[in-house]
Amino acid sequence: MSQEQLREDDAPQATGSPEAGNAQEDVRDEEAAGEAEDPLTEVEAELEAERRRADASTLGWQRERADFSNARKRFERDLLTSRFNAKVDTLRALLPVLDDFERATENLPAVEDGDEELQAWLDGMEAIQRKLLKALADAGVQPLDPVGDPFDPTLHEALGHDSDTDMESGLVSATLQKGYICGDRVLRPALVRVAG
Repeated sequence: MSQEQLREDDAPQATGSPEAGNAQEDVRDEEAAGEAEDPLTEVEAELEAERRRADASTLGWQRERADFSNARKRFERDLLTSRFNAKVDTLRALLPVLDDFERATENLPAVEDGDEELQAWLDGMEAIQRKLLKALADAGVQPLDPVGDPFDPTLHEALGHDSDTDMESGLVSATLQKGYICGDRVLRPALVRVAG
């Protein structure tokens, strides 16, 4: 083949009509415009994907922070509960000592005139009892002496019924042993007799 023939072969072939040539140019323009939009669309898609990842990371971080805060609150609440339970156990251990003081002061021997040593000893024991009662009160302990109150099984333990009393049925007629509460916790229910 000669060079002229090669040039003719390389030359763009004209289509049958001028409109066909315009159509080919339009297709090329659209392809060029599509290629120009592709990088922008691609970048926007990447940006949206990164936003979703950032939102997911933020949400995860917020959840972890809330979990940590809740764990800290739960720990503090458990610590307070443990301290209160330890306090209750200690106070319960002191109640028999308080009962012994009360029985001792209720059954004091008669002091003869002039027996100042015995009187001083008894006064000292009563002072110790008062200090113990004050220390318990400062710790939030309140005695339950429910005579005349309606029987409450959460605060009282019935040991019997009194049928020969003028009290209304269902009321506590006698306290056999004081009960004690600390806050909303019953340290020991009061041992009572109930009218009925």
